Amino acid sequence: MAEIAATLRTGGEDDSRPRMVPGRLEYLLLGFVVLFAVQASYSSDFSKALQQVVFFYVPFALLFALLREVRWTPRLLAQCLGVVVGLAVIFVAIGFVEYARHQLLLNPKVLASNQVQSYFRVNSLFFDPNIYGRFLAIVMIALAAILLWAEDVREVAGLALLLAFLWGGLLVSFSQSSFTALLFGLAVLAALRWSPRWTLGLAGAVVLIGIVVILAAPRLVRFDVGTSQSANPATSGRYHLIQHGLELFTARPVQGYGSASFVHEYRKRKHASTQGAASASHTIPVTVAAEQGVIGLAVYVALLIAAFGRLFAGGVRRSIPRAALAAAFAALVLHTFLYADFLEDPVTWTLLGIGTALAWRERVAAQPAPAPTRSEPSRQPA
Repeated sequence: MAEIAATLRTGGEDDSRPRMVPGRLEYLLLGFVVLFAVQASYSSDFSKALQQVVFFYVPFALLFALLREVRWTPRLLAQCLGVVVGLAVIFVAIGFVEYARHQLLLNPKVLASNQVQSYFRVNSLFFDPNIYGRFLAIVMIALAAILLWAEDVREVAGLALLLAFLWGGLLVSFSQSSFTALLFGLAVLAALRWSPRWTLGLAGAVVLIGIVVILAAPRLVRFDVGTSQSANPATSGRYHLIQHGLELFTARPVQGYGSASFVHEYRKRKHASTQGAASASHTIPVTVAAEQGVIGLAVYVALLIAAFGRLFAGGVRRSIPRAALAAAFAALVLHTFLYADFLEDPVTWTLLGIGTALAWRERVAAQPAPAPTRSEPSRQPA
């Protein structure tokens, strides 16, 4: 951590390297935050929009700006990963205690849902099991990246045991979105480590097998083919949220209903109870479309393209840290498609900030050194 403090004290400047200039990603992040603030002016839930700007977007944007200026050495990356893994182990241990005692520390909604479900979900010190699962999935992807490139047998064994422990913590969270994000992140790592073509083919085969299982035994996933009512329980209530979210978008497609207005507008139209709309649409693109219309959706799509372009550019396959960051970000984006919280999550800005710094360092290192200038011989006084 001393390296971070030293960098912040010097303002991140290094006379030996070119100054980092903002690119498309930085301008799109700024544009999204500004657009969100502007569209809060006609939102039906202005207070929530203001809270998101003040407590999430602005502080996390500053976090991104600071992280991209840090000189991320291998030692510093290893130290930060060690801290994150240590926290994950503590969180999982607390989750195991909750599962053994069938008592949760936080979130009365999860406590209430556990009373009516046939299984018990834990959320450790997180307020939501899905956010807890997202955190574990991202940590596991980082460890899996090291495992895939590891050559020492003892290192492989240690990482495998640690991943098994974290997997147990993820298992008792019963977070379907986190399981899916983890598998997607591992698939991205496999494509970077070996062959994208073979990875895509294997993933396609798995999807095909899943479709066959749904068609052959729909009751296993609580999905009755041919009936729309079965889609909602099979997706844990997401189907109706997405369906009515798209209705909001079609009702006001250009500018949307304003920032952070989804829950208020959803309840206003009585599409569901207060509890059913408490977590927005569970799908960030639908939330953006309903709240910010085509304008916000266009900025959001451009932002994703720029972010993936930044993280996957250059020699990402030759760098374990960059591969881990890229795979973790891909998993996080998929998780936001299945749950919520994209720019409201500090992990998003952290991955982008560190990924930007590493990509810039690689780009600078690849540039040819400037030719030395020939200096005039100094004249000695007579």
